[in-house]
Amino acid sequence: MEQKKLYRTLENIIKQAPKIANETGLLSYVLEEIIKNEEIKIMGGRLWKLNESKDAYILIEQMGEVELIEKNYELKVIKYPMFKKVGLYRSVIADETEKYLIDKGIYHYSATGVGERYKFKDGMQDGKEEQYLLYEYLIALNAKTLEENLLNTLNIISMTLSSILRTKDIESTAKENIQELEKAREIQQSILPEHEMKFGNYEMFGLSLPDKIVGGDFFDYLESEDEERVGIAIGDAASKGISAAAQALYISGALKMGVGYQVKMTTMMSKINNLVYETFPYERFVTLFYCELITDKKGLCQFVNAGQNPPLFYKSESNSIESLPSTGPVLGPAPYQKYYVDSINFKKNDILLLYTDGIVEATNEKFEFYGDEALKNVLLKYKDKTPKEICELISEDVSVFSAHGVYCDDRTLVAIKRIN
Repeated sequence: MEQKKLYRTLENIIKQAPKIANETGLLSYVLEEIIKNEEIKIMGGRLWKLNESKDAYILIEQMGEVELIEKNYELKVIKYPMFKKVGLYRSVIADETEKYLIDKGIYHYSATGVGERYKFKDGMQDGKEEQYLLYEYLIALNAKTLEENLLNTLNIISMTLSSILRTKDIESTAKENIQELEKAREIQQSILPEHEMKFGNYEMFGLSLPDKIVGGDFFDYLESEDEERVGIAIGDAASKGISAAAQALYISGALKMGVGYQVKMTTMMSKINNLVYETFPYERFVTLFYCELITDKKGLCQFVNAGQNPPLFYKSESNSIESLPSTGPVLGPAPYQKYYVDSINFKKNDILLLYTDGIVEATNEKFEFYGDEALKNVLLKYKDKTPKEICELISEDVSVFSAHGVYCDDRTLVAIKRIN
């Protein structure tokens, strides 16, 4: 399942969950719903919890197509080095080493950490004190095949559930401070660039409308010192409110530093991913699209897409629209991810439209999505307009469609048009 769709599916499962007082009950409910969902392709699973002394994981729940093992079975941390790898990487796929579990027919497993991460000391190594991390919960899942793509699924499950647990805890102890939110809004608005920009043969326009006082959407224009190239970024933090705004601010700053030091796009995206993983371990993921234009006549545009909505590339010669794919996973769920660069070539009157979830997932009173096709149709309709007019007309069309809708999210648009 596509990563952002999986996130939305999990979010809906949690929204529809009955009122459950404790964390283990909520995680058991979500695990059951994940197994029921045919699109996610998980056949069975087990929920483990770190014991009070934090030296072993205890079996809390097992369901679906799994070989049943003893209730409250314990796995000692000292005998399972893989637990420390989960603490480092969030999710792993590995061979089983516990004889009792092997006798039960469990030869391979996949596991992901959920909830709080606890830090422990592990003696001295080369004169330095070693440390490791353990998650409060582990979810082991059975899939038809243990492929690398399964790790992305596990990471999204982990990020979403960990964020939900943390959000519930915060909501139970804190209230919104409107004055602080207003200050946060001022800070967030200050990092957004001027809406309009001209660069060489191109005109561009962007707008960002938060759903609440602060939001997780952002865009930016990043010019090189020699003025021979410009980077355009659009991002979306899946968290809400202040948490999302903090992630957006952080990534915006990291991008400016990366571009300023002329770091390769793929290296920059990998470094930002690691920073998000380390800095926001309990928040949800971030999607980011970044492209660069240069002052040449061939219209080369290179890009990296970390799970952001596929930008729409309108080609004037064929009067057609192409969707640009992801070139790597979303930012944050796991460290050491790889990204690759793709490219397009602008010709005169070609348009690249960047957008966030709040555009295509805006809903009407029947809870129908605005959708990709409607966005493509509006782009085709207004292709002869300026980037500013295109963004404003799309925003207006989405607002009319969703005027009586029940779901709303931050909305951000950037249109780039080659004019010469």
